[in-house]
Amino acid sequence: MAGKGSGRRQGATKGTGGKGKRTLQGRGATPPAHMRHWFKDKSRAERIEREAAGIARPGRPQPKARREDAPEVIGGRNPVVEALRAGVPANALYVAQRIENDDRVREAIKIAADRGIALLEVSREKLDRLTEGNVHQGLGLQIPAYEYAHPSDLVERAQDAAEVPLIVALDGVTDPRNLGAIARSATAFGAHGLLVPARRSAGVTAGAWKTSAGTLANLPVARASNLTQALQTYRESGLFVIGLDGDASIDVGDVELAAEPLVVVVGSEGKGLSRLVRESCDQVVRIPMNAAAESLNAGVAAGIALYEIARNRRR
Repeated sequence: MAGKGSGRRQGATKGTGGKGKRTLQGRGATPPAHMRHWFKDKSRAERIEREAAGIARPGRPQPKARREDAPEVIGGRNPVVEALRAGVPANALYVAQRIENDDRVREAIKIAADRGIALLEVSREKLDRLTEGNVHQGLGLQIPAYEYAHPSDLVERAQDAAEVPLIVALDGVTDPRNLGAIARSATAFGAHGLLVPARRSAGVTAGAWKTSAGTLANLPVARASNLTQALQTYRESGLFVIGLDGDASIDVGDVELAAEPLVVVVGSEGKGLSRLVRESCDQVVRIPMNAAAESLNAGVAAGIALYEIARNRRR
């Protein structure tokens, strides 16, 4: 049995006379989750945005760089369409939501569908992150990590075609756009492939694909753990090695080795050929030009040299 005064009086209660009407109306619509300060994933969302923009949280290390074997995304309507036309290997085509349709968008979607490439509709914010903040115009093409050839594969490619080998090696070229430009020139003038060092050198990235205008789909790129040793192996296989250097005394148009099995080494715009690579060359040649221009872009230099070699071979 309960004690005295332990219970509450039951029954009708006195009204408020409408004074509590405001509290019954509520406080409006519930804000989206990402706008609530107590939202448990808000810090995670902010971290993702910082990492996408390359901004580290104070006191925290910078986010890890993209792994070399991770896929990349080409952004931009023209680059995406050119890559699809050229048969560049691709995993997925990203299309921004509510994109303004034009001929390039329609063509990209059609080619992707014909090739069985996954078609994914994403927000522009996600596409910004996928393309690392580069201009994408609502289209992105994910390409898998590039599979490099072996240096000997380039010689075999020339032999299979019954042609005199012509290989372009890059020494200290670190800009992927230069690699892509050199790939275009190499394809135009009959080279059988590119050779790049495994370290401190540009690789086949989305930037290289974009600049190559799709030519990397048909021109193999080999990677050597040691460029000097790879050049020596080529020499032992019967190839001659010539290097481009502004201080040389022989013009590239006068090279007598042009018709021979050949490796053309292109150095960086600033430092040129490294000492060991220069010593590995059978001949060092230059591109004659006015003294007002100290050097040429690596892509331009490679194009001029390959044109001269192709011209001499035709003669």
